Amino acid sequence: MSIFSGNAHPELAQEICKALDCPLGRSRVNQFSDGETFCVIEENVRGVDTYVVQPTCSPVNDRVMELLIMVDSLRRASAGSITAVIPYYGYARQDRKVAPRTPISAKLVASLLEAGGVNRVVAVDLHAGQIQGFFQVPFDHLYAMPALLNSHLRANYTGAVIVSPDAGGVERARAYSKRLGGTLAIIDKRRERANESEVMNIIGDVKSQRCLIIDDIMDTAGTMCNAARALMDAGATSVSASVSHAVLSGPAIDRINDSPLEEVVVTNSMPLQKQSARCSKLKIVSIAPLLAEAIRRIHHSDSVSSLFV
Repeated sequence: MSIFSGNAHPELAQEICKALDCPLGRSRVNQFSDGETFCVIEENVRGVDTYVVQPTCSPVNDRVMELLIMVDSLRRASAGSITAVIPYYGYARQDRKVAPRTPISAKLVASLLEAGGVNRVVAVDLHAGQIQGFFQVPFDHLYAMPALLNSHLRANYTGAVIVSPDAGGVERARAYSKRLGGTLAIIDKRRERANESEVMNIIGDVKSQRCLIIDDIMDTAGTMCNAARALMDAGATSVSASVSHAVLSGPAIDRINDSPLEEVVVTNSMPLQKQSARCSKLKIVSIAPLLAEAIRRIHHSDSVSSLFV
């Protein structure tokens, strides 16, 4: 087994290798002066099971292309198998046609990965579970919930009201509520355009309660901060949030700093060094042990789903 890393998040790949007690595979991924990506695998991988750790985070297009070129390099080097470990799957929000003459980019990325030679995909907390069906190769969908619960949430938010920021996240919020022994609330919102949301109603009792908002992606943080204000206006004593993927683009950090959110618990599915330096409210939980255990089980043909029972 050999684990390689693109340029997106080498720190996470190093953590995974440390947990598995194996060295990080030697490779070099850089760019020519015109921006073209170039890759060299600097060790023999003939017949070896290989894993490429590469979240397709910002700059998304560069990270996707790096991943594809690394996969092609491994395939042409006669790797025994190639597993793309994608902690954050970029383009996941474009999983269906939302209007006439628009793309389904999540499917396009899946097709590109398969054409490049990927034999298996591992991802964490997909925005839409049906993305697994876009692939013809095995797909292991992992959940960040065990890492978040065991590292921070169970010790600090047991009994809190678990809040879904929209109707689509109710199933996720219910799963956290069950494990934290809390009640459930839902925020009914209306989205007028991309990256903008308006809070409409709160379904559930949050008065005089601690609230924890659960979501999969925090991008510009507009939804999360509007939800926090609505909960405080409804009488909540405190509001925190837990998010699997902290994209934090545009005005996100300023919005979080100015919001009533006491704490935002996120995973390191993408690099967050710059964001955490600007926002003291961020609490980062590592998913490296979770990914390492999943890789170990895949390599030994053990059950991955039993991780989440």
